[in-house]
Amino acid sequence: MTDRPLKIGVVCYPTFGGSGVVATEVCRGMADRGHEIHLLSYAPPARLGGFDQNIHLHEVEVSSYPLFKYPPYDLALASRLAEIADDAALDLVHVHYAIPHTVAALLAKEILGRDLPVVTTLHGTDITVVGQDPAYKRVMRWALRNSDAVTSVSEYLKERTAEVFGLDEGIQVIPNFVDSERFKPGYERGIRTCFSKHDEPVLMHVSNFRPVKRAILAIEAFSHVVASRPATLVMVGDGPDRAACERRAQKLGIKDRVRFLGAQSDVQHLLPAADLFLLPSEYESFGLAALEAMACGVVPVVTDAGGLPEVIRDGEDGVLVPDSEMDRMGAVAASLLDDKARLARMSAAAREAAVGRFGRVSVVERYEAVYRSVLTP
Repeated sequence: MTDRPLKIGVVCYPTFGGSGVVATEVCRGMADRGHEIHLLSYAPPARLGGFDQNIHLHEVEVSSYPLFKYPPYDLALASRLAEIADDAALDLVHVHYAIPHTVAALLAKEILGRDLPVVTTLHGTDITVVGQDPAYKRVMRWALRNSDAVTSVSEYLKERTAEVFGLDEGIQVIPNFVDSERFKPGYERGIRTCFSKHDEPVLMHVSNFRPVKRAILAIEAFSHVVASRPATLVMVGDGPDRAACERRAQKLGIKDRVRFLGAQSDVQHLLPAADLFLLPSEYESFGLAALEAMACGVVPVVTDAGGLPEVIRDGEDGVLVPDSEMDRMGAVAASLLDDKARLARMSAAAREAAVGRFGRVSVVERYEAVYRSVLTP
């Protein structure tokens, strides 16, 4: 296979979650390398940004016919994908998050009646939550077995896939990555002063506020920090647990010290204003939010769970708190804020790790290698 530019269909969810963010960043990286990208989703992805002549967005419309209790998005996606594959002469399709995207892509392949390689990237809850649901488990196994290539964002997720589906053979681990030119140290003074009038410490949490993120534990940890010093906690994102977090902050008497910003598409401007990043998740398949914080020189204090130990070297560029000791997260954060020299060293190490181990260019090259491998006769 020559190094000719490819025509790539990419399917993702448009939300602020890791799968949508990574899919969008892969699109940007491939477009920068001269490939033609056709991105399909039911809405513009949150991180897509401005115009790029090599990225074509196709919104998938779903029928609202009253007979359908649940709109058949997977069928609408398959039909639209087959149409675009024909019109644009796509070389392959890369789907992020297996359910229902892989199934829709395989159906589109059947509709076309021609070879259209399907690359599936597993991001986490498609395996650990959705994939284990009895309603989806068999179709999930079928979808993975019929993909031309399967990638996972961490060794942890690869092992979980093997445990749940027995499909570890052939799965390639390609980690998430960060654009270190957009996510970098150096906050805008105006943003920092929004959170810190007198240069007191700023802690930050970014998530979709789903139960697995345990955002309320960030509130608990912060209550220990603010008990001994003035500080501000910035909570970025939105989701089902946000109201509970607001109530907890009120009950603890620290609501005036906690800022809830809701979902934000420009977190690269917010993260550098923080000193510490709190992520008390029950598990993370990778921990993209923590990596983006590291790229900004913000030291992560996170759960020692899932794929996070593959990203963070405990005591060097962040701190891993055992799940059984989550009540220590606040004390760990406070001790880091008390030792400014150590915090500065870890901040520099965090930035270095993000750039050196998880840079965008090298990871995008690995995805391109997978694309070319499925096109090789």
